[in-house]
Amino acid sequence: MSIESSPLTKEIWLVTASGRLDQSQTGQLEESLQQLLTEGHNRLIVDMAKVEYINSGGLRCLVTAWRMARQQRGDVYLCALIPRVQNVFTMIGFDKVFQIFPTREEASQAWQPSAK
Repeated sequence: MSIESSPLTKEIWLVTASGRLDQSQTGQLEESLQQLLTEGHNRLIVDMAKVEYINSGGLRCLVTAWRMARQQRGDVYLCALIPRVQNVFTMIGFDKVFQIFPTREEASQAWQPSAK
């Protein structure tokens, strides 16, 4: 697993994950998300185009970040889920919790005032 984070705009940060999001691999993602949120970056987009697998550990990590962002009047958007990962979100109903976008550009545009 690898995690990269970078600002898309002054207010929106992109976190790119790759590999497997399971109990043994989520520590780095959790650390990155928590650090950004602690620093006050509450508008996060997690690009999951290269995430091959997710289980309860990865889901827990994302939900924890989502809750923290929401407490700070922000949100965590997800984008570019591969079909296998999208199916997991749909099966457990997390597609109703997270806003999921086909691309990072669409996720970023959703933060714009005119999109709301």
